[in-house]
Amino acid sequence: MTTEKLIFTLNDPKLKITVTAWSNWLINERRASTHTIDGYSRDLFTFFIFLSEHLGKELRLTDLSILKPSDFRSFLVHRLTIGLGRTSIRRTISSLRSFFKYLDHNQLLHNHALNAIRSPKPSHTLPKTLTTKEAINTLCEIATLQNKPWMAARDTAIFTLLYGCGLRLGEALALNRNNKPTGEIMTITGKGQKQRLVPLLQEVVKAIDFYIEQCPYKGLSSDPLFVGARGKRLNPGVVQRQMRHLRALLGLPETITPHALRHSFATHLLSNGGDLRTIQELLGHASLSTTQRYTEIDSEKITAIYRDAHPRALMPNNDHKIENI
Repeated sequence: MTTEKLIFTLNDPKLKITVTAWSNWLINERRASTHTIDGYSRDLFTFFIFLSEHLGKELRLTDLSILKPSDFRSFLVHRLTIGLGRTSIRRTISSLRSFFKYLDHNQLLHNHALNAIRSPKPSHTLPKTLTTKEAINTLCEIATLQNKPWMAARDTAIFTLLYGCGLRLGEALALNRNNKPTGEIMTITGKGQKQRLVPLLQEVVKAIDFYIEQCPYKGLSSDPLFVGARGKRLNPGVVQRQMRHLRALLGLPETITPHALRHSFATHLLSNGGDLRTIQELLGHASLSTTQRYTEIDSEKITAIYRDAHPRALMPNNDHKIENI
């Protein structure tokens, strides 16, 4: 659901104008990514649909000023009943806060009922990663899923870039030919239009150069680097589909997605002596606490190795814990 589609569904002219202005504010002032804007628009669309049924009439901008905390809670309960998890609920609340903050700041209407709603605490889940062997197998086998050599080279280049540089999938697919990886370092534009420098492995550069040689669409410098069958910018869904096929081929768990290559990049750097601050910079994390999640993965692996290999851990009826040794 893009903002344009959301606006198309609205009948109140004032609400249409307001949603358009809010979207432009997100783009120009908040520098939100396309992914964020689409997500916020979907949440707002769902909220408007709920309100129309909840209030029993066609929604108008003025209706938003009379909403009570109970109305917002009813919406969130409705979202929970259809199976949304904590992360999705938190994102939904963020979307609504953004919209109502815009309304308040621009004196369009004032409703602070949403301040009475608390976001659920995020569930503590660790990033899903591959072992070093699994990551290497992934890079070696991804090409076998394509019949066309240039597409096989493309998929190998993308997966090598994700794992070799720790990029988000969206960051990789947003690259154009004029900013393709070359030399020893590249500039990546990440979330919030923040830029960071990423060192380049020669294997990454070679994989992308080989793909460009094989690609039938040469294009201009401003054209997309990674393209689909018709020469247009590659859709993320294609890469995600290839990973699903690869999971079945290699017997990987369903939790492994293209983003797992980025997680694996960070975890493997940490396991080999990389410091958190450097990894934070390479990943483009705004907060060090986000990067610190990878230390938990590393600790879990160390503990698992201990339990599997240490003589004391292998003794029957052993009640000793690793922390006490």
